[in-house]
Amino acid sequence: MVDQLVKLGEEEILLYVAIVSEAVCNPQDRASLLWFSSNITSPVSPLNWNPSIDCCSWEGITCDDSLDSHVTAISLPSKGLSGHLPLSLLHLRHLSQLNLSHNHLWGPLPPDFLSSLDQLIVLDLSYNSFSGELPLDQAFGNGSNRIFSIQALDLSSNLLQGEILGSSVSLQGAFSLISFNVSNNSFTGPLPSFMCTSSPQLSKLDFSYNDFTGVISQGLGRCLRLIVLRAGFNGLSGDIPSEIYNLSELEQLFLPVNHLSGKIDEDITRLRKLTSLELYSNHLEGEIPADIGKLSSLRSLQLHINNLTGSVPLSLANCTNLLKLNLRVNQLGGSLTELDFSRFQSLRILDLGNNSFTGDIPHKVFSCKSLTAIRFAGNKLTGQISPQVMELESLSFLSISDNRLKNITGALSILQGCRKLSTLVMAKNFYNETIPTNEDLITPDGFPKLQIFGIGGCRLKGEIPAWLVKLKRLEVIDLSHNKLEGSIPGWLGTLPNLFYMDLSDNLLSGELPKEIFHLRALMSRKAYDATDKKYLELPVFVNPNNVTTNQQYNQLSSLPPAIYMKRNNLTGSIPVEVGHLKALHDLNLSQNFLSGSIPHELSNLTSLERLDLSSNSLSGRIPWSLTSLHFMSYFNVANNSLEGPIPTGSQFDTFPKSYFEGNPLLCGGVLLTSCTAPAQPPATTTDKEDTEELRRTFIIGVAIGFFLSYSSYWYFFVMRWA
Repeated sequence: MVDQLVKLGEEEILLYVAIVSEAVCNPQDRASLLWFSSNITSPVSPLNWNPSIDCCSWEGITCDDSLDSHVTAISLPSKGLSGHLPLSLLHLRHLSQLNLSHNHLWGPLPPDFLSSLDQLIVLDLSYNSFSGELPLDQAFGNGSNRIFSIQALDLSSNLLQGEILGSSVSLQGAFSLISFNVSNNSFTGPLPSFMCTSSPQLSKLDFSYNDFTGVISQGLGRCLRLIVLRAGFNGLSGDIPSEIYNLSELEQLFLPVNHLSGKIDEDITRLRKLTSLELYSNHLEGEIPADIGKLSSLRSLQLHINNLTGSVPLSLANCTNLLKLNLRVNQLGGSLTELDFSRFQSLRILDLGNNSFTGDIPHKVFSCKSLTAIRFAGNKLTGQISPQVMELESLSFLSISDNRLKNITGALSILQGCRKLSTLVMAKNFYNETIPTNEDLITPDGFPKLQIFGIGGCRLKGEIPAWLVKLKRLEVIDLSHNKLEGSIPGWLGTLPNLFYMDLSDNLLSGELPKEIFHLRALMSRKAYDATDKKYLELPVFVNPNNVTTNQQYNQLSSLPPAIYMKRNNLTGSIPVEVGHLKALHDLNLSQNFLSGSIPHELSNLTSLERLDLSSNSLSGRIPWSLTSLHFMSYFNVANNSLEGPIPTGSQFDTFPKSYFEGNPLLCGGVLLTSCTAPAQPPATTTDKEDTEELRRTFIIGVAIGFFLSYSSYWYFFVMRWA
């Protein structure tokens, strides 16, 4: 009897195991998933959900362990999915995780999306193209008292818009919500501070990169567990509310690029766990809190582009964990020598540019052994470059332009020893000094990684120095606004990576060397793309020709491939070799004494966007072939001796009259003056050959006709008198 019971028990167990092993996902869930897949396409990585296989085995699908095998998770990020979310998803009532981020999904989210999926814990729809407004649901019945399980909600990087209102049932009931990210959308209205009441567990709020306006509500001060608060790049105004300084757990406060005003309150030093404080590009005023050093956990302090005054607090030296310190573009002043930079042993990026600091470059800054980038540009610093700078073995970026430094020869001799230096900008210093031309000044291994070199605006005397030919990795050079004389050396064309050269506003003379137009990096798009276009540790600010304000460039690839030589004393013609520079975007040879015709070879520069040949002595016609340069948005030949019709069609019909004035013999086009002959494209080389052939044929024909006529007349005359 006992044996029979044991045997019966074994059979029941085997039967139970068989039932479990044969269990498939819930039929309703399976139907919902199939409907979902029928509305989604993925040319990159098709889902391949086989209807004949248990849907719990499908890619990205997870089911629970119940007998019904309900679908609890869908995880399909970065699968190239395209389409809109069908309503069938709302039938997955046991779904706790949904991740469809980094796809190409679009359209509005289904109505009552969050309130229907009330078991959701994690929802990530970021980096898609969803549109429409929130809230996604509305109160019904006793819905206003519902509690939802959602803990992490990420709708960032979509096309969502409208206000985030407190009437949303799902947001009002999101008691367990920890992380809420709607950054990089187009939401408007005030920040939804009501969430700090409905979701007291919140530790992360990210509203950045939207269109939120108004003042920052004091209600945000109720999010007592908040660790991350990001609301930068909006239209927020007013003061930073003091309630924010009660958020003792806060580690990141990110409010840049708004319209915030007022002072940075001393109470900010109560946020002792703060690691990142970014308030740049606002209208903040007053002094930096004197006790800022109490924020000893700070790793990033970025207060640049405000109206801050006073000096840099000495207590800042207590922030020994700083990695990045940026106070650029304020009204700070005083000497920097008293600040103990030696305590910043982790500091990598230091930007104190565009203030009013005085005195020498603080020698203690050379004790910051981890520094990779320094900007002291735009101050009132004096003295010379110290040899101690060579102790910064990781330094790759140095901008000290627009100060009152002296001794360019000493600076170059020292700085060539910075083995990792790739960006060196020393413009507007060393006024009226003579640039050293001794080729031996730079050793064979000097400046081994230099890519950007700028010494413009120094009124330097002398000639273009021969030692530049040793800088084989040079990509950008700016020698503009000096008093350099002599000819442009042809060896500049041998620098293999050079794609940006500014020699404008000097006293250079002679002809344009043909070698210049053999710059390898500009001869093809492939060669240009092969140059190193790394991101810069700090942005560089360049004032390209024809642009009135400084342009900010964060990486080398953003700089236009360009040659600027305006306002010199250059003579001769434009070499036909200019047609080799097919990757060139901007060519400015204006305000020189160039003569001859505009070469047809310019039409080979298929990437050209700007061409300025104004104020020279160029003659002949404007080549009709230039109309093939479809990217050219600027073309100026004013004040020359050009003649004939202005080409028409393409972008030439958009250029203003002023770009052609000062050429008395030009006609047609925007000048609205008639030409003596109908405007038509000038003959190409083949056309000219055909024309010459016709001319010869015509002359021979006239001669033969004359001969035949004369013969006939002579024959008639003889016969008449025979």
